[in-house]
Amino acid sequence: MAEVRKRTSFEEAFNRFYEEKVQGELRNAKHIKQWQSTLSTYAFPTIGDKSVADITVEDILSVLRPIWLAKNETASRVRQRLEAVLDWSTVMKLREGDNPARWKGNLQQLLPSPGKVQKEKKSPAVALDQIAVWFALVRSRDGISARALEFLALTATRSGEVRGARWDEIDFASAIWTIPADRMKASREHRVPLSKSAVALLENLPRMVDCELLFPSSKNGIISDMSISAVMRRIQESEEKAGRTGFLDQRSRRRAVPHGLRSSFRDWAAERTNYPREMAELALAHSVGNAVEQAYRRSDMVERRRNMMEDWAEYLAPLIRAKS
Repeated sequence: MAEVRKRTSFEEAFNRFYEEKVQGELRNAKHIKQWQSTLSTYAFPTIGDKSVADITVEDILSVLRPIWLAKNETASRVRQRLEAVLDWSTVMKLREGDNPARWKGNLQQLLPSPGKVQKEKKSPAVALDQIAVWFALVRSRDGISARALEFLALTATRSGEVRGARWDEIDFASAIWTIPADRMKASREHRVPLSKSAVALLENLPRMVDCELLFPSSKNGIISDMSISAVMRRIQESEEKAGRTGFLDQRSRRRAVPHGLRSSFRDWAAERTNYPREMAELALAHSVGNAVEQAYRRSDMVERRRNMMEDWAEYLAPLIRAKS
């Protein structure tokens, strides 16, 4: 039995628990899927391969801390699910001792109480004075996830929009990326004028046989949100390991995250340029004006926004135009 405990990973324990317990008890298909998706996204990359018998409080914290403040509701659910899997593992004699994911008298001493976590509306952003350094570090990294993060920064779009981007959405002749309404948060088609840097990035991407995605996973599927976040996290960890502060949000002092790059873009447009506010808002696919103004607006200013995106690309990498 000791050998079974030693070789049973957390992911294997979860799969058994999921089949024998979750699917047998829950009737809501959405809730069943959430069980698997949340742990696949947040737990497996960190502790999935680790023996379920050896998981400690520090392991649980390594899963929860990166999302506890920014995504507290999700993090709380992840904790509850971790606790349930580990309880089941103890009953099945796959581990012994206290449950490291237990809240009362355990994690409650180490993490802020969910009810008292300050609600942060803005994702932590890279400071404008640091973003060129950060962007250079992104471009120095290999891998499809790094290229997706680079493209995300250049276009000021959302992670889901980039991860699901398809080749047939790109018009190279006009340098425009058209994101269909069904992939947009506001359910409206969004056109993105592509800077020369963004076009060059796409032209240098490998085209996978029988794959329509710009940034596919190793199995030609959509890469996970965590894969893009991981690139940013590793850059931050490398900076900290070298004794540097890295890239922290100026207000919250939290580590910058991919979604915060949209705030960086918005701050740049407001503080470092003379571009109209509505142009920056349109670039971010935000609604501009009241209902009447929106009804009469016939243009998304896509060509006027082109210069803005070129200037943003130059701000991210000042040597781009000098080399072209």
